[in-house]
Amino acid sequence: MLIFISLFAVLCYAIASWLQWQRATGQRLEVRPTVLISGFIGFVAHGVSVYHTLHHEAGIDLGLFSMGSLISWLVAALVIGSSLRQRIDNLFIGVFPMAALAVLLAAVMPTSETLKPYGSGLFLHILLSVLAYSIFTLAALQAILLWRQQLALKQHHTRGLVTSLPPLQIMERLLFEMLWVGFILLSISLLSGWLFVDNLFAQHLVHKTLLSIAAWLIYATLLAGRKLLGWRGITAIRWTIGGFLLLMLGYFGSKLVMEFIL
Repeated sequence: MLIFISLFAVLCYAIASWLQWQRATGQRLEVRPTVLISGFIGFVAHGVSVYHTLHHEAGIDLGLFSMGSLISWLVAALVIGSSLRQRIDNLFIGVFPMAALAVLLAAVMPTSETLKPYGSGLFLHILLSVLAYSIFTLAALQAILLWRQQLALKQHHTRGLVTSLPPLQIMERLLFEMLWVGFILLSISLLSGWLFVDNLFAQHLVHKTLLSIAAWLIYATLLAGRKLLGWRGITAIRWTIGGFLLLMLGYFGSKLVMEFIL
């Protein structure tokens, strides 16, 4: 049952991604409703898959692939919801294939994570962390689009994907809106970790904790630089990607080592 639901989600995401790519490159312009419907159906099927992947009789599965599927599902939710009020449809091209891969891996790869119930405080910490990671994933994709747009304009390539993007000023504003939301969530997540996790610097958590703090410092510096020094463009893109890589290495790198190497 789970594999069929997941494959259906993959199919819907693939259709939406392909149509959006054709729309972005000017091959088919009047397909936005179909893109949104296909993406939304895939999102709903993905949500059902996430529920069955996470919930078991013995507890909640917080393994590498199940959490990857959850985060990609939340990213898809954010992009679909935001696309109703902002011109960010081109993020579908990156988000939907990522979500398709994540939901498929979660369905076919067995977890080695020990299943267990979680207290409300620890569950809140996990939820805030996942939300922060999701927002920063979206910000990283936005930064990549912004970099591509700047490069194309500098080289006077104003055809294809670039023509369907909002102006640079709006793209930058959207990026920093995402960064502020993610930064606030990450700050609360780290604070809740100090309150509800027994020892954040235990052997199995120390790398995740240190890299998360390092990412927090990078984002704090970027936001302060934007406010005080007017940082923008390639500087903002580099700091955004750098913080994202640290954050993902801290979470998924630790998960990978703990579940598949040690």
